[in-house]
Amino acid sequence: MKIGFVGGGTGGHFYPLMAVANELAQSPDQPELYYFGPAPYDEAALAQYNITYIYCPAGKLRRYFSIQNFVDIFRNFFGIFIGTLRLFIIYPDVIFSKGGYTSIPILMAARFMRIPVVIHESDAVPGRANRIARKQARYIGIAYDDVAQFFPEEKTALVGIPFRPEILNIPTDPFSALGIPSDKPLILVTGGSSGAERLNNALILALKALLPHYRIFHQTGTDNVDDMRLAVKSLLSDEPALQENYYLEGKVDAMTFANLLAAATVVVTRAGSSTLFEIAHYGKPSIVIPIPQDISRDQRSNAYAYARTGAATVIEEVNLSQHLLVEEISTIINDPNKQATMSAAAKEISFPGSAQKIASVVLSIGHEHES
Repeated sequence: MKIGFVGGGTGGHFYPLMAVANELAQSPDQPELYYFGPAPYDEAALAQYNITYIYCPAGKLRRYFSIQNFVDIFRNFFGIFIGTLRLFIIYPDVIFSKGGYTSIPILMAARFMRIPVVIHESDAVPGRANRIARKQARYIGIAYDDVAQFFPEEKTALVGIPFRPEILNIPTDPFSALGIPSDKPLILVTGGSSGAERLNNALILALKALLPHYRIFHQTGTDNVDDMRLAVKSLLSDEPALQENYYLEGKVDAMTFANLLAAATVVVTRAGSSTLFEIAHYGKPSIVIPIPQDISRDQRSNAYAYARTGAATVIEEVNLSQHLLVEEISTIINDPNKQATMSAAAKEISFPGSAQKIASVVLSIGHEHES
């Protein structure tokens, strides 16, 4: 059996594919796995699961005016042509797509080649690629009830988001693994792999109010880490005791992130669905600061869909200030009943079996196509 994966551009699209690949790799069928896209995204992850990378160009359709939009239209047409050739040579039995602009050429080629497709939608509002693929898809997995209205009822199922295996296994002694003392509540602040400038800046301004009472692990994004390090060093230069309560990294691996989630009392985060559901798996109260609607179509919808469960509070970026951030963090940490309620709500929406379920469906459809 041959199974194709497509979807990338962000870790939220790519790593759920790897979670399903991990399940497929343990199947007695031992299928051959292929990842299609304009770039491998994470070559180490592809190698870990013995996935062959197949180049297929794709163009991004931006929500704002850019000359690149015109160039990328032709890149997509070229991608459909290249994708059709690649699929003709490999001819996978089924393709699993996580959406994103990188998936469009392969999904169009798969329709032409009559190759069955399984798609998964992580967000509370479907992306363009999954809207295009909803009719051709044999099975559609979703993470939010809200998004079911956009897909055919008879082939749509609420399955949550596939987790990487490192995230699934909750560490028993995270503070020791991190090398962080457990004498104070730990606040995890994460802006995702690309960071969050306004969130980072608000936190920096709030440090002197927070660090006497809490420890903070700040994941800034690789683009911002050097600037943040200099800013914190300058701000806390005369208070070395406070510096000891602050930990700064640009990017962390999956195992470190699992330990941070296990150790944290509260998480401050953007509204990427994969991150939100990983937080839910650990039952952690969270403060969600979505990317504004004019920049990101999905994050604001994700944030409010998630917060309606009671697992989080939302701060709109336009309202974000160091004072509001300190107040929200302190309100949660200083109220054990509120913490417990938010934690229970988070655990209610966790779907730890998502990767296994999707892998099972992919294999079933693959067997049908083989025969």
